[in-house]
Amino acid sequence: MKKLFPLLISFIIILAGGCGSMGENKNYKHNSKPLISNAYIKLPLGAIKPEGWLKAQLNVQAEGLTGNVDDFWPDLKNSAWRGGTGDAWERGPYYLDGLVPLAWLLDDEKLKEKVKSWIEPILASSRDSGWYGPLKNTDRWPLAVANKVLMQYYEATSDERALDVMMKYFRYIHDNPPDWAAKEWRGVRAMENAVTGYWLYRQTGEEWIPDAIKSIQDNSPDWTAYYEKFPWDSAAVAQKKIPLNWKEDGLTAHVVNNAMAIKYPGLWYQQSGDGRYKNAVFEGIEKYDRHHGQAGGRFSGDEHLSGKSPDRGTELCSVVEYMYSLEELYAIFGDNSLADRLELLTFNALPGTTTADMWAHQYDQQSNQVLVTDAERNWTTNGDKSNIYGLMPNFACCLANMHQGWPKFAASLWMASNDNGLAAVAYSPCTVSAKVGRGKNVSITEETEYPFKGFVKMKITTAEPVRFPIYLRVPGWADEITFNFKGKTLTGAAGETVKLLEKWEDGDLITFRIPLDIRVERRFNNSVSILRGPLYYSLRIDKEYKSVKLNYDNFGYKGSVDWEIRPISDWNFGLLIDPVRKERGIDVTENTVAEYPFADKGDMIWSEENGAYLPWQKDAPVVITARAMKIPGWTLKDNSADLPPRSPVKPGSSTETVQLVPYGCTRLRITEFPVIDVTLIQDVVR
Repeated sequence: MKKLFPLLISFIIILAGGCGSMGENKNYKHNSKPLISNAYIKLPLGAIKPEGWLKAQLNVQAEGLTGNVDDFWPDLKNSAWRGGTGDAWERGPYYLDGLVPLAWLLDDEKLKEKVKSWIEPILASSRDSGWYGPLKNTDRWPLAVANKVLMQYYEATSDERALDVMMKYFRYIHDNPPDWAAKEWRGVRAMENAVTGYWLYRQTGEEWIPDAIKSIQDNSPDWTAYYEKFPWDSAAVAQKKIPLNWKEDGLTAHVVNNAMAIKYPGLWYQQSGDGRYKNAVFEGIEKYDRHHGQAGGRFSGDEHLSGKSPDRGTELCSVVEYMYSLEELYAIFGDNSLADRLELLTFNALPGTTTADMWAHQYDQQSNQVLVTDAERNWTTNGDKSNIYGLMPNFACCLANMHQGWPKFAASLWMASNDNGLAAVAYSPCTVSAKVGRGKNVSITEETEYPFKGFVKMKITTAEPVRFPIYLRVPGWADEITFNFKGKTLTGAAGETVKLLEKWEDGDLITFRIPLDIRVERRFNNSVSILRGPLYYSLRIDKEYKSVKLNYDNFGYKGSVDWEIRPISDWNFGLLIDPVRKERGIDVTENTVAEYPFADKGDMIWSEENGAYLPWQKDAPVVITARAMKIPGWTLKDNSADLPPRSPVKPGSSTETVQLVPYGCTRLRITEFPVIDVTLIQDVVR
């Protein structure tokens, strides 16, 4: 008989949809009974370091509001959480929930010192009862956020004091009566505590912790039934039945509550093992899309759920909370559709609602956003200033909470698998350093300019050869990806996870190209959005910035500003799309990804050196040219772009060439385009 040469065999497995790895990870703490095993294990903060354009983006954040806002905004500068006499509720913990991971991802000593100025008073505030934080706070909600802060801080520093504070507080929850009223934030968001509760159980194995979480699940609002019945559908929007209030029913329609709550059935699934809770998560996501879906993977809510039309806004807090929910859910289920959506939100909705230098943010963003002013608008609940790019254009929650988006995304790019391997969750430039196999240390450096360009190279660094699996995701929108490694190739289809089980050696490479083909997505009134890979593309509108003073003080600190932005070029275009070959008439130019990855020509960028704002002179990383026609009857309504006329639209003007840039590179934009009826035009698309 011929020898099988077992040492030369590569075990290559393609998994439909997600990870099918079995076994028990020997290197990282994971779920144990009574919890069921998750698909993946989140790596501790510090295991992943950003590189390339992603590191540049995190540096932009550190130099913008995140690295400066607690030096001048009174709610943070004088916060009771850091020993002051000011705000004692959610704003301090919200801010730290982004500042802590940012500091350790960048290994920035200045930011770490800033963190310590907050953490030391928090650690010292723990009482014998288990309660902690400012004396004047008696509400459980901000402690749910503070627990996430301490969880990350412990992972980064191994400071046992943080673990002790969290354990004492969970003992408080366990030993005291439930206090999760459905009419209060702490009630509708009660299961946010399960994130850190299950983490604590993984760290300590204390059997009473799952009992505490069960008490929360049993005595707080039933989001699982909500997703199964989902009362706030398209009919409720059309009939104006969405409750626009802050009472119990209105809180279930609140966009941020929904973005947080989508993970709650999934969190409880870890303990119940009941498929009903898993199903509720995916039913909920589908219903958000069907009834309130917006470009960029988000759903509307300005402040309450508000339907699918592209003039509706989405609150920034809901974007970062939806991202975090997806990161948690991916670890639990390993379903690649969750990672696909995470990339959509991260690469579109997140940068699209801040300025490129991250010195200003919006409260509400729009898919079709052609005027950024404080003029009267038809939001469901919010004020007229909500789409101003500024310091605090509506409620101040987003100014405190926006900071978690980029850092937590970067910290979730890779996860550990149950069979002692590593899995790429989302693609971005980074280096992951982790234990694999039988406790061996390896690093994988991922070089890429994705999502702007498609090539990815992964280089493995190891002191000695080590056998372990690497899981690589094929996005659901990509027809297929061919992976090249160790002289072999393997092709995976859309939505699959490819498992490469090899004896990896120092310097081994994995290379592949993610296809970034043009795609067309049908949207409101049969309009279309243009996608290339995970990026939506929006009309490039020439713009004029004007700094304004709203009815609050933006304090004039460094780059803190409030911007009105007005169009100085036409925006009312319909696209000419070939119904058979949609890419015809469309040309793509890839440019250098600059130090402000989501800037486009004409954006205003704060210059610390000059102490002033200067116009950005470089093009966006990708520019697409397409054929279009003006639609003269499509104009403003209530100071927003009116609803796009139903497509196909009869041609009524001459053909023009327009430019599209990534949604995240725009402050003014059209993203849902009417489609011109090309059957009535000869020789337009070539």
